[in-house]
Amino acid sequence: MVSVVISTYNQPRWLELVLYGYKYQTVKDFELIVADDGSDQSTREVIETMRQQVDFRLKHVYQDDEGFRKCAILNKAILESSRDYLVFSDGDIIPRKDFIQVHLQMRQMGRFLSGGTVRLPCEISHMIGEREIATGICFDRQWLEERGLKRSFKNNKLDSFGLKAHLLNRFTPAGATWNGGNASAWKKDIVQVRGFDQRLRYGGEDREFGERMERLGIRGMQIRYSAVTLHLDHPRDYVHHPAWEFNRKVRRDNRRNKIIQTEYGLIFN
Repeated sequence: MVSVVISTYNQPRWLELVLYGYKYQTVKDFELIVADDGSDQSTREVIETMRQQVDFRLKHVYQDDEGFRKCAILNKAILESSRDYLVFSDGDIIPRKDFIQVHLQMRQMGRFLSGGTVRLPCEISHMIGEREIATGICFDRQWLEERGLKRSFKNNKLDSFGLKAHLLNRFTPAGATWNGGNASAWKKDIVQVRGFDQRLRYGGEDREFGERMERLGIRGMQIRYSAVTLHLDHPRDYVHHPAWEFNRKVRRDNRRNKIIQTEYGLIFN
């Protein structure tokens, strides 16, 4: 039915919490592929331990650590996937129990789905364990705000359902871009644009992919108030401004040349 692709790099504790999030999904028929950008042995140990606790098929796709190469490992995971619909997220993003269900219910031909997240401060991130995920209490707006989550309109993501979620999705000023931590698409469309551009490092590499999908005619659809996730806080030592500038140049060039298929994407044997 669906393949879930989770990128990770040396965040084993956060990955464990994320996998608990998928353990308690309402949808049970899915495979999950951990796209590992060169983590050490502790990540492998987490995956092996969690394999004994979950009912879904849990795969581990790995590449050596040669710096931030998320696009390359995502492409490997795409080729490893066996389902016709793919959901993408990250190894620091916990899904609410209906996360996969929402993506499946809202999927449409000719569209990709664009979700968002609620960013947690470090202190709250460390308050969450399997119990909080299993009960769903960590997605409770009051519980989070009482523990220090800054009150914001964005927190409506946590308690919007039905008509309220529909209206907020429709009228949010946020664009329906491809957001790597919460997005989904048909595999055939992903393959048609040749996946992710492997030249790109951190900074807009997911948006570049979404822009090529749009040029193909696959339009983004906003679901940020329906597909709910929590983003766990951590350092980001992989952020480098020269990479941002290179990525911006690639995006500008691709827009000017109306590029749909990248020459630096999926490699078929």
